[in-house]
Amino acid sequence: MKLLALDTSTDTMSIALQRGAGGAAALFQHTAAGGAQTSTQLIPEILRLMALAQLRFADLDAIVFGAGPGSFTGLRTACSVAQGLAFGAAVPVLPVDTLLAVAEEARHHNGNAQTFAVTALLDARMDELYTADHVFDDGSWAPGSNVRLIKPEQLVWNSTNVLAGNVFDSYGTRLPALATRITALPTATALLRLAPALLAAGGAVSAEQALPSYIRDKVAQTTQERAAIKAQAGAAP
Repeated sequence: MKLLALDTSTDTMSIALQRGAGGAAALFQHTAAGGAQTSTQLIPEILRLMALAQLRFADLDAIVFGAGPGSFTGLRTACSVAQGLAFGAAVPVLPVDTLLAVAEEARHHNGNAQTFAVTALLDARMDELYTADHVFDDGSWAPGSNVRLIKPEQLVWNSTNVLAGNVFDSYGTRLPALATRITALPTATALLRLAPALLAAGGAVSAEQALPSYIRDKVAQTTQERAAIKAQAGAAP
């Protein structure tokens, strides 16, 4: 398969390009700081990898992107770039859950375990975490469960699960102390490993149908909402 994958849902920009399958697959990848640099570096780095692989966008079987949850700006950037490239080349887009990508990256770090239960965690900022439970068994991932936006202390942890994600530096002391922990990000290479099964299951969509996945739907309050809150506070006895 010929697949381009990108993830900018965290502070890391991750791009990977696969040409071929199995042991014969050639892999081209780039990882760098994300955030404010993503908007200027993402497309040039994609073009560089495509040139190294000697591929045109029309040659791709799909463009894969980390759909969320994660940084609002990062999700919108990845989605819009995937959409634009896919639309111009008439190839499908595969949105992938970033928490599932974290789980897959943790499994990879754990020697590609054939049975693996993980609670994936991503820093949602504002003193909150995105979390979901994922189980790998019989050669595939089961659908995620218990997808939530929580405070660290609200984590409901199954003691058989590994904790995996990018939250331990910020919230480690507030999470279960006895859990096995694996630092993991939703890397583009994890997206590539997940893509074949998701494509076979019909997960690809047309460019115009690709959307980011937000768990936290809103961060900022409108001027009217702030005024209403102040008014309510002033009216309180």
